[in-house]
Amino acid sequence: MHRYEDFWSITRDALGFSCRSLQLPCTEKQRDSLLDAYLRLETFPEVKASLERLANRRLAILSNGSPNMLRGVVDSNGLSDTFECVLSVDTLKFYKPHPAVYQQAADQLKVPKEAIGFVSSNFWDVAGAASFGFQTFWVNRAQLSADELGVTPTAALETLTDLLPMGGDQGAPDDTEHT
Repeated sequence: MHRYEDFWSITRDALGFSCRSLQLPCTEKQRDSLLDAYLRLETFPEVKASLERLANRRLAILSNGSPNMLRGVVDSNGLSDTFECVLSVDTLKFYKPHPAVYQQAADQLKVPKEAIGFVSSNFWDVAGAASFGFQTFWVNRAQLSADELGVTPTAALETLTDLLPMGGDQGAPDDTEHT
């Protein structure tokens, strides 16, 4: 629609809409408390150990989330020193799967798009990244059927632990950047 609102605003508005639609009372204090929880979302149990195993690679986040949301989640999970960069669509004012967002990662990391390994649990995001030219890894925890978007991920994983086999890095090319 050629207009942009940051993800924090969209999340706030979606919460208000959901409460009204479900006829749930939600005071301003309750709304703020629920929104604040978004800043402290916990990772899945295996994430920290998996990221530690990937520490020899350049790691980045590329998200539709607003900078304050991303900073809150990264900090609250003790991951501040884990990522080379945390990229938000906020700087571009486009949401994924717009190609400019994926290009932002290649530009920021200064690597060709084919050298980026993109990991997501959202198939639509994997499809966008694959269409752009990234190697893609779909974390499919619920064992869902792939969306019919004409794209096949490089690999489908049950958890982030499956990204690299136990005991080594042989699961991904040496020149792959994981974001």
